[in-house]
Amino acid sequence: MSPEAPVLPKPPVPLKPPVPKWRWVLWGTILFAADVVFYVLLTPIWLGLRGAAWLAEWRSRRRRPT
Repeated sequence: MSPEAPVLPKPPVPLKPPVPKWRWVLWGTILFAADVVFYVLLTPIWLGLRGAAWLAEWRSRRRRPT
């Protein structure tokens, strides 16, 4: 930028309109459904798989002769 170039002020940023209520309801519903899927369905499955893996490893170590 040369020293003679005028510095123009930036135009003000326009304010965004408020989010409609139906979008908040939709977002909350989707968030609730995702929480149910993760915490109620997937977590017990994951814990069951980890428990089965732990049990299989424990049983395989018990059978090894020393």
